[in-house]
Amino acid sequence: MWVPVAGLPSLLALSALTRGRRFCILRFGAARRKDVLAGNRRGLSDIHPQLLSNVGFGKSSSRVYRCRSEIKRYITSPRLAETLVQILQGKGDASQPILECNPGPGILTQALLGSGAKVIALESDKTFIPQLESLGKNLGGKLEVVYCDFFKLDPRSRGIVTPPVMTSEMLFQNLGIEALSWSKGSPFKVIGILPTKSERNTLWKIFHDLYSCTSIYKYGRIELNLFITEKECQKLLANPRTPNLYQALSVLCQIACGIKVLNKLPWSSFETYTTNGQLEKQKHRELVEQNMCLIQLTPHRDLFTGNLTPFNYDVFFHMLRQCFMKRNAKLVDHLHSLSPIDALHILKQIKKNKNVKVIDMYPQDFHRLFETIECSKEDTCKWLYDDFMEDVIL
Repeated sequence: MWVPVAGLPSLLALSALTRGRRFCILRFGAARRKDVLAGNRRGLSDIHPQLLSNVGFGKSSSRVYRCRSEIKRYITSPRLAETLVQILQGKGDASQPILECNPGPGILTQALLGSGAKVIALESDKTFIPQLESLGKNLGGKLEVVYCDFFKLDPRSRGIVTPPVMTSEMLFQNLGIEALSWSKGSPFKVIGILPTKSERNTLWKIFHDLYSCTSIYKYGRIELNLFITEKECQKLLANPRTPNLYQALSVLCQIACGIKVLNKLPWSSFETYTTNGQLEKQKHRELVEQNMCLIQLTPHRDLFTGNLTPFNYDVFFHMLRQCFMKRNAKLVDHLHSLSPIDALHILKQIKKNKNVKVIDMYPQDFHRLFETIECSKEDTCKWLYDDFMEDVIL
């Protein structure tokens, strides 16, 4: 039985309101317990976590931030730092502030300052804070040091957060950074090394924030320059020609951003430290031998000029994840569970035959597929809804 949308999670409900009756539910019943719990999921209509009112900007709280011990990598070679400075400032705006994530001992920070750049150093390990602050003396405000973990900005859970976990609103308000419109670009650029243990989840969060225009992307088309493992880099760049690496995240990345691989370095180019600032010896041979890639992700200016918007991106995520769950299946088989619109007619519109497989579809093909269903006039319901859609984001 087909029924109108009822009891949808907050973000999907918001999507449904942007166009009349875009969803149908393939089951009986209205709101369920999972619908209520879904209210805690982060979306455009959700309440963001709040920073403790008694916590000073850039200062530690009486509450201790606890997490599992994690190994962090830092740039400790002045020569490498100079190379990175040349890459970052090669074609960019020299007056644009550079937000450096977890600079550690400050080797890259020092090189950036030496080039005349304004640097905002977000450091999550208090051990390095005094050393970083000393670099900014007598530089007339060219360096701001903040006790903050960039990769944990705007956590999805509600409630009180304390540094180094912060909200982007609090961070940028205190830094005096104002938002730019999507068409005008970015008020700053970012350089950092993605945490290895949470690399994949961090990438998912970045693209969730980008497509929803939340967190840092409320402030414009923020350019990210990130060191990631070569394996993850290959996945982001994958397409049907590299089927073993191709996945939903590949499509999301390539549709949203211009991607450039700026540099590739062996793991040994970086020093690793524990969370208390102690030098860590390389323990795993496979890690020592793998490479790190510096990639530049620049959001496309025209990302939201079509039927894909910050209000319905969640459906695009759902479509991709459902398709890639069975990547070797025919696309037509997935379409039957994704939309009530005639699957063969959809394939005809995107100029694909009935035997095309998910793994044969390029990122642009998936984008075209989504837009075709979104603007279809054949049915008042565009998409089928089930419990899977409540778990679009990990």
